[in-house]
Amino acid sequence: MESSKKDKETKQSIKIVLLGLDNSGKTSILNCLKGIKAISAFNSLMPTKGLDVEHFQALNSEYSIWDLGGQKAYLDEYFNDFKKYVKGTNKFIYVIDIQDVNRYDIALEYMIKVINSIEIQNGIEFSIFLHKFDPDLVFDSNLNENVIDDFIRKIRGTIPPKFNYSLYRTSIYAIFEKSTVI
Repeated sequence: MESSKKDKETKQSIKIVLLGLDNSGKTSILNCLKGIKAISAFNSLMPTKGLDVEHFQALNSEYSIWDLGGQKAYLDEYFNDFKKYVKGTNKFIYVIDIQDVNRYDIALEYMIKVINSIEIQNGIEFSIFLHKFDPDLVFDSNLNENVIDDFIRKIRGTIPPKFNYSLYRTSIYAIFEKSTVI
């Protein structure tokens, strides 16, 4: 009895909020964070309608992942009471579908609206995942390294100078992979 009480006391509670446009890959990332490894689980994903909150335990921590659906119908709704969604957040992950060249500007516009709406305090992380950086996926023939590099420069040029963030290329091609963008 005493050890289970001690276990509960030592577990850290972590809240992560996943944001981004629809079809950016937020739910796939959530599944990876939950430890789902069966590739078939990623083939039949349905769009998140509104808010989906998942709770699970891993690495001696309790996670609460808030997946905010990215359909246009929900985006404005989140900002009506944004503090309700982000209260107690330890980490923000903003996901951009790197394959969706035609929506780069919309994704960037929404990201800036998110950044301007949150009050980042010490210890709260903000990560940008350039997602679907999969070697075998090319949905748009206009996509190449120059287009991606230009977009990364645009992201960096748009974010307020003193805003602390990390930028990653992510993939679920081999379940999930992320690497820092230099």
